[in-house]
Amino acid sequence: MNLDIENTMSKKTIGIPRAISYYNNYPFYYGFFNALGFNIILSDKTTTKLINDGCQCVVSDTCLPIKVYVGHVLNLLQKGCDTIFVPSIQSTAYKVNNCTKIRGLPEIIRNVINQPFKMIEPTLDKTNKISFKDFCYETAHQLEIYNEENIESAIKAGWGIYNNFQKMALIGVPFEEAVKNAIENKIVSKPIEIVRPLSVVIMAHGYNLFDERISLSLIKKLEKMGVKAYTGLNVSKQDAMKSIQELGEIQYWANELDLTGAAAHYMLNNKVDGIIALSAFGCGPDSLMVDEIQYHASERNLPMMYLTIDEHTGEAGFVTRVEAFVDMLIRRKRKKLQDSNIKVLPTSKNENKIVKEKEKTLTTV
Repeated sequence: MNLDIENTMSKKTIGIPRAISYYNNYPFYYGFFNALGFNIILSDKTTTKLINDGCQCVVSDTCLPIKVYVGHVLNLLQKGCDTIFVPSIQSTAYKVNNCTKIRGLPEIIRNVINQPFKMIEPTLDKTNKISFKDFCYETAHQLEIYNEENIESAIKAGWGIYNNFQKMALIGVPFEEAVKNAIENKIVSKPIEIVRPLSVVIMAHGYNLFDERISLSLIKKLEKMGVKAYTGLNVSKQDAMKSIQELGEIQYWANELDLTGAAAHYMLNNKVDGIIALSAFGCGPDSLMVDEIQYHASERNLPMMYLTIDEHTGEAGFVTRVEAFVDMLIRRKRKKLQDSNIKVLPTSKNENKIVKEKEKTLTTV
């Protein structure tokens, strides 16, 4: 153990797995726990070894995000962290539910990891009138903190950092950059937009999309192909909910705003050339949400690709599918421009570079 970790571990510490709710709530957790006087130990970023460690602890048909989560808990234990935050997020609004595995995370961890450590396991269940404030109070009480003034102050600090994170995410600041700036009490302005000839919306859980090992750096790959990628972080909750309702659907799943809501928003406003759904293999809630969007996208003749991932997903085949989808979008857009009587330069071999530059000016998004 290096000196920095030893110094940190000598104080009150709490470990947070870099998985599942981390990708939605970490800015709040950071502000909340720091205000309570705790140092936060994060697990390392996901690696193949970390995934394999998690896989060895659970049955084979467990979904990838849970295998990854178990791996992150093991990683924290390897760091010497003996107090780990494992929340049970049952429902985020009345009858708006999480999947059973996320609801039962503490029970899963308790039964598959046979090592001694203190698990902080508060419950959020708005269906049964356990509010977010109750969730925060239960967290503090399990940490043996009972002063209401301190807890209220910590909740306020958490919301302050989370709100700054959300403001930056909405204007297009990348996830990691938005988190970093928020916890440093910084707000950066809207990044300079790079004009790209195509745009897509990715409907995916944050823990699948923003974990670069799980998503195989999908956003970066798309950017290298000249595609602007929008995500659920770029859509406000109000706009996402309004879009779901405009499709005649309802919000049932806790992550519906990031998936159905985000895809519906960009589809209804004609802001993208296509939709990419990214989901862990065998995810029941995702299959229902993707089916909903596939139906509505088909009605609007909007191309959609469904990518499923697990611990065995190979990068070569993954990239081939993405490249094929992007090539198809390029051909569709070129034809649309031609059909609208916009003059497009010839596409001879020697003029490819000129054509690409011309298309950039014709297809600004």
